[in-house]
Amino acid sequence: MALLLLLTACATPPPPAQPTAATIPQQPEFGDSSAGAYLAGRAAQSDHDLAGASFYLAKALADDPENIEILHRASVAFALEGRIAEAAALAGRMEAFDEESTVPAMLLAEQRAKDGDWPGLEAIVDHLPERGLNSYLLPLSRAWAKMGEGKIDLALAQLAGLDHIAGLGVLRQFNAGLINDLADRHQAAEQAFRATLSTAAGRTLRTEAVVASFFHRIGKDDEAHQLLAAFRHEHPDLPDLAISEQRLVDSPQAGLAEGYFGVAGTLRQANAADLALLFCELALDLKPDFPLAQLMTGDILTGLGQFDAANRAYRSLPADSPFVPSATLRVARNLESTKDLDGAAALLRALAQRQPQRPDALLALGDMWRRQKRWLDAVHAYDQALARIDGDDRSQWPAFYARGVALERANQWSRAEADLLHALDLQPDEPEVLNYLGYSWIEQSANLPRATAMIEKAVSLRPADGFIVDSLGWAFYRSGDFPRAVETLQKAVTLEPGDAAINDHLGDALWRAGRPEEARFQWQHALLSDPDPELRTQVADKLKRDQLPDAVIAPAEPSQ
Repeated sequence: MALLLLLTACATPPPPAQPTAATIPQQPEFGDSSAGAYLAGRAAQSDHDLAGASFYLAKALADDPENIEILHRASVAFALEGRIAEAAALAGRMEAFDEESTVPAMLLAEQRAKDGDWPGLEAIVDHLPERGLNSYLLPLSRAWAKMGEGKIDLALAQLAGLDHIAGLGVLRQFNAGLINDLADRHQAAEQAFRATLSTAAGRTLRTEAVVASFFHRIGKDDEAHQLLAAFRHEHPDLPDLAISEQRLVDSPQAGLAEGYFGVAGTLRQANAADLALLFCELALDLKPDFPLAQLMTGDILTGLGQFDAANRAYRSLPADSPFVPSATLRVARNLESTKDLDGAAALLRALAQRQPQRPDALLALGDMWRRQKRWLDAVHAYDQALARIDGDDRSQWPAFYARGVALERANQWSRAEADLLHALDLQPDEPEVLNYLGYSWIEQSANLPRATAMIEKAVSLRPADGFIVDSLGWAFYRSGDFPRAVETLQKAVTLEPGDAAINDHLGDALWRAGRPEEARFQWQHALLSDPDPELRTQVADKLKRDQLPDAVIAPAEPSQ
């Protein structure tokens, strides 16, 4: 728990060796004293600015070199910034102070592994308590240290330390397979790898790639291809994997990097993003050519809102990596988040040209323009994407739905209706499609019985979705059943209390139900809920004129 608290809000990608001028404030907000630099460093950590944190904490440390708190924080900041050797140097100064400090100890242990000093790694980790994170980190570290010493049976025995921890069977079996493969014990490796793939948790991009390479190398090429084909069928949106001619884990150092990567994935699933980032950086220091670790680093940083840093991690992938297209899509989304729409669009168009058969980049471009409410640009991108799609493929309903939304917003209803109906044909029980098409018909006073039935079905499928419940309430309103509309819209407001459009709808229904004071309250609440300019004008006009205008708002933009 202390370690998690220490690492809270610390994250950054592999940046330049020194912070850039753009990263470091010219005038430190907390002054030039040691205490001021320390506070500035902590503030930078809170903002996930590790370049700034490293700069200020190093400054504080220069003035107070024996301060354990500053040493600890600075070593973490340097490590998360990708400056592992510098972080380990700071950790070395701490070793005599506190032998049970996990992060400094792991930094020193990783450097010993990098140098091939496996007894040195064991001597460091032997000081750590067998609890918490260490309960599965230490067996992995010791296993690969024994492998580095050529003690294969002892290495496998160390993995038995994972047996008492629920849910870590996959981690044990996969590492056992890697150790046996590296030792050319093919029969034992095959048994461990098959056990790894026997559960859904064990069938990941990484395990599939490693095991396919192993099958190929032991002469089971057909099975290798079948394995990847089945995985591709199960996960069509993931990058295609090629069978490697070489071992993907070809040394004890690479094996420990694999262990760190597995730990990072476990920590990320547990929402410990900072610790996950730390172990990604350790994995990359041992194995710089590790695309999945680079991707995870970028994904963690994206989740922390560090879009520029994340893009540096994505762009560090080798040009021939099969994960580059996926990384490019992520870079484009992050560029959009930083308001560089032109840069994002150019990147997506270039990717679409490099992959003339795939719709992914054009769909992403359409989605971006839709989020930006540039409806005609979105339609144009979707038109190009759908030209690359089998229109009868049921998995492609989101593309027709997305174009239908953009067309409806662009006032091209005939085309929009056709797309939405086709999406519904492909996926008859999809709540988003049922809701959007049904609501659109209701707004046009068309097909009211069918529209209401569709939205009722959507509500039955997703009863806690306040926006879909709002659509049902609006359907009752447009059909003249005001009491039922009020009842339903009150439930919608409870589910989405801060949505201006739902409050406005409830106000309209209350007015028609003869409850004017409650209607005015809901309209006033809508004005306080950050409505868009058009809705703000409509609601203000209702309150001003004290009557219900005929105009109604358009359907809400579907969630992304």
